[in-house]
Amino acid sequence: MRTVISRRSVRRGLLAAAVVGSLFLGATGCGGDGEVGETPKTPKDYKVVAGTRLCGGKAMSADASKALKVITGSSRFEASAEEYTVAQAAADLVDAFLDPRVYRGDVCRVYTPIDTPDFDLRITWDLEDSAPTGASAPEFTVLKMGERAVAAADKAYVFFACRSDKLAGSSSAAHIVIGVEHRDVWTEPEGDVEALKDAYATVAHSVSLAMAKELRCEENGGLPARAVLDPA
Repeated sequence: MRTVISRRSVRRGLLAAAVVGSLFLGATGCGGDGEVGETPKTPKDYKVVAGTRLCGGKAMSADASKALKVITGSSRFEASAEEYTVAQAAADLVDAFLDPRVYRGDVCRVYTPIDTPDFDLRITWDLEDSAPTGASAPEFTVLKMGERAVAAADKAYVFFACRSDKLAGSSSAAHIVIGVEHRDVWTEPEGDVEALKDAYATVAHSVSLAMAKELRCEENGGLPARAVLDPA
């Protein structure tokens, strides 16, 4: 598992494996901890950047960058490590496509800067066997993007089908899920719930579209050029 410089590495080390939660009813910086009591030091190459420069610079549109501010309260973020890019995530997905042992991975993580209120987002990719079916869980609003998109006040997922020459050896489409999640079991989302849903959906759409383009999916996996936020 790759590592990445971030506030979690500054404070206690980071990056666990991504797990996309069940969405449908009936289906679904490198660094050590240091000595105890020691104040962690900020890495010399620590950088703070705008949202549009996160995750390799292709993942976040201007709309997604604005949405990140709605979600996190910040317009500046810790720079992503070099290996955490849409290009690398797409390459990992291609490698995993015909390997039944691997079906999910990380695109990147988004962290607010040190000395600001603590907030992080996990952005993941996942491979499914088929398009989503069944009713969405009550917390989600369904949106008309790709095969399906769903958004809640602390997460959003976009499902899309990808046919691509990069997915060699298969005549069928890959069913891909991009997830954007804030996992905090101790805190309820605060603020305008509908605005948060729109923001999470906008970020998930932006990363999904970037992945579809990187994978050379036919017709960009059926994804629109901008996020569709009206309920389906």
